[in-house]
Amino acid sequence: MPSLLVLAAGLGSRYGGLKQIDPVGPSGETLLDYAVFDALRAGFDRVVFVIRQDFAEAFRAQVIAKYAGRARTDVVFQSIGLLPAGCSVQADRQKPWGTGHAVWCARPVLTDSFAVINADDFYGADAFQQLARFLAGQPPGAARFALAGFRLADTLSEHGTVARGICAVDHGRLRSIVERTAIARAAVGAGREYSGDEVVSMNCWAFTPALFPLLEARLAEFLRTRGGEPGAEFYLPSAVSALIPAEAEVAVLPAAGPWFGVTYREDRPRVAAALAGLVARGVYPARLFP
Repeated sequence: MPSLLVLAAGLGSRYGGLKQIDPVGPSGETLLDYAVFDALRAGFDRVVFVIRQDFAEAFRAQVIAKYAGRARTDVVFQSIGLLPAGCSVQADRQKPWGTGHAVWCARPVLTDSFAVINADDFYGADAFQQLARFLAGQPPGAARFALAGFRLADTLSEHGTVARGICAVDHGRLRSIVERTAIARAAVGAGREYSGDEVVSMNCWAFTPALFPLLEARLAEFLRTRGGEPGAEFYLPSAVSALIPAEAEVAVLPAAGPWFGVTYREDRPRVAAALAGLVARGVYPARLFP
């Protein structure tokens, strides 16, 4: 059975707090609760959380405790000093190394296939079902991965700009991901900079353990070339994109959605209303983990 790896070490700086444990569902559920619920229904049986040690106590008490008896759980800490052999970090480094590093930090506890998600995004049941079906057909040693792709127009915020990984897709295969920053809703639509139909990465992936040696080599290279830059981050989409096509193959699975997330605190009412609507239509029970 595959595991679900949840990236929950983000600072949530734009949001203004630990949005990973902020209740938005009708009965106090977090977006993470919905992701875990959908993953368990799709056949995932273990959840591994990558978090920072400074909020571990609150995260265990407010989030992980509710999954007791429903899923196996593990916690991995992302720390600035945890690096590949032979790599070092400057003493004044303050910023975490990014999502690619967060996934690499989890390698000791992931010996089978796994999916990766952000803790603060709602992906919908279809995304997890597609990832589970994909992983069921992959040998553990195969460097064949998958990305659940979403439409750019469906991933915007009304309250500020967003950064998105724009995907180039050819016959269902990922060719590249280019990170675009400061995408405003006004820039998306007919005749504008973006059509809105572009496929974007929202960090919803399926991997085999074959990822880890490839990821470590890219991480070591990143640290050698950019490790001295105070704000440089090793992003998972960019790292995977660099593996294509010589080292890995990545299928793009068109997620049916809906996707939504809380990038800014002002996004919260819209997300809460969307979740309440899904509960009212019977897509989710009134309480996920009673």
